[in-house]
Amino acid sequence: MTTSPLFPGFDGLMTLSRREGVDIRPTLLRVLTDLFVQASVHSEDETRQFVELTSRLIDQVDDTTRAAVRARLAVYPGTPIEVMKQLGLKPLASTAHAPFTQETAPSAPPVKAMSETQLRMASSLSMQPKDAAEISGMFFGASASERALILHNLAETPLRASPRVPAARAARAVETLEMAAFAADVESFTIEIGEALILPWKVAVQVVNDPGGEPLACAARVLDMPGPVFQRVLLFLKPEFGTSVKTVYRLSRLYDRLSERSALVMLAAWRGSTMAVTRAKYRPSLYDDERNRARPATAQAHPAASLPGAGITPRKGSQGSER
Repeated sequence: MTTSPLFPGFDGLMTLSRREGVDIRPTLLRVLTDLFVQASVHSEDETRQFVELTSRLIDQVDDTTRAAVRARLAVYPGTPIEVMKQLGLKPLASTAHAPFTQETAPSAPPVKAMSETQLRMASSLSMQPKDAAEISGMFFGASASERALILHNLAETPLRASPRVPAARAARAVETLEMAAFAADVESFTIEIGEALILPWKVAVQVVNDPGGEPLACAARVLDMPGPVFQRVLLFLKPEFGTSVKTVYRLSRLYDRLSERSALVMLAAWRGSTMAVTRAKYRPSLYDDERNRARPATAQAHPAASLPGAGITPRKGSQGSER
């Protein structure tokens, strides 16, 4: 079969793969995939040849290679339908009968007037617990386009961000999170998010289980998770993410544009919102509530204090004289 210039050196790789003791198929599939996704559009002949070559290799490689290829092609808008089906990816409804073409970038979300909370954000360097709770609630209650706008605005505010997670701790967390995602172990994934970001269990669950996925992107950016690893997390952690090409592609683009500062400011809001709830739970309604709760004690008569030695009777000797 004549190879296209899109796949240079393919014949040499195939010859090497036939040698005894050398399994070049995983490397070959990765090379083919990398070459294919480098171009935004392909001719019919290039697409047909890519389908023919990869369809023979996908079922012959190890799970790690297949997962890496699946992650790359899941976020590429020009992945052929045949390859997507073989990898278990769900195509968009509008492309069910035609190959992918270059997807147009979504229009920028409309700019809205800043709310009172956002104004306070822009005028205060220190994030108070009440403001943190409002920012966190506003973010979790917003739509996808509104969340993108909030994250964009956070990068420009003078709010104090949370400190970075130490590099060694972040690297261990990324490795643990990727393993949990491959196993679809949402509980272990949530525990690691909470421990790495120092978040209470309730907030960690809210971050991981959010249906939009933007909080998960913020958490991954705080840990400096590589883009390909984040894509694999999206593909394998939860079926509602991994089976939707549109969701994976949207969150991957958001992750690439998300700044570290925006993610760290959002982390500060999550931590501060917990402080606000704790204070509201344990703070008395009035300043003297605790003092007034005590039942007034009834007045009791106390015996007058006697002078030292007043109750001591002097001892007398046998003759009645004092000693």
